[in-house]
Amino acid sequence: MAGHSKWANIQHRKGRQDEKRGKVWTRLTREIIVAARTGGGDVAMNPRLRLAIEKAKAANMPADNIKRNVDKATGNLEGVTYEEIRYEGYGIGGAAIIVDTMTDNRVRTVAEVRHAFSKYGGNLGTEGSVAFQFKHVGQLILAPGTSEDKVMEVALEAGADDVVTHDDGAIEVLTPPHDFEAVRDALAAAGLKAELAEVTMRAENTIELSGEDAARMQKLLDVIEDLDDVQDVFHNAQINE
Repeated sequence: MAGHSKWANIQHRKGRQDEKRGKVWTRLTREIIVAARTGGGDVAMNPRLRLAIEKAKAANMPADNIKRNVDKATGNLEGVTYEEIRYEGYGIGGAAIIVDTMTDNRVRTVAEVRHAFSKYGGNLGTEGSVAFQFKHVGQLILAPGTSEDKVMEVALEAGADDVVTHDDGAIEVLTPPHDFEAVRDALAAAGLKAELAEVTMRAENTIELSGEDAARMQKLLDVIEDLDDVQDVFHNAQINE
């Protein structure tokens, strides 16, 4: 996935996420509840919950809110039950899209996702129609100018699978999901702070879109991401604006 605009794409994505801060707490709340319900409320034994709480703290969610959501999930407080559902489809130019949702109403969610795809030029597919084009990995992106040799030495020693330097100088570290925290912490301890650090669905190959196609694809993604039940959207489009 090496490309000339890796760093620009990361900054663009972060900027759009910052614009949607109003939804962040809602999504983090659902992630905390589902993570605690499926893996238990002990953060030491539940890496998914641990990551969710770290994200919540980074988004300035009060500790009381976090504890209340964990308590809801583990039965100490009454709460809503959320179901995780993944949808797959195609966007502009055949770009692959994965939509992860958490919902208390499956009928409402699929109707909203299908409507967004059809109205804005996409096509909702069947289960497995595009997932094979992605890999579940830990991903860390470090800024251009970071020492490639130092990143490689620290990351591989900590359990990373690969270190990729892109044409624009951005350095991408890929890890197995279960080694993500160890690699991230090792890099941080060595003074190497990742601009982006997450467990994600990484596209194996990308489709370049520019001009009107790029604008239409971004509109489709924005509409999907704005749906109340959507937690994450992954795609393989490289949008050149």
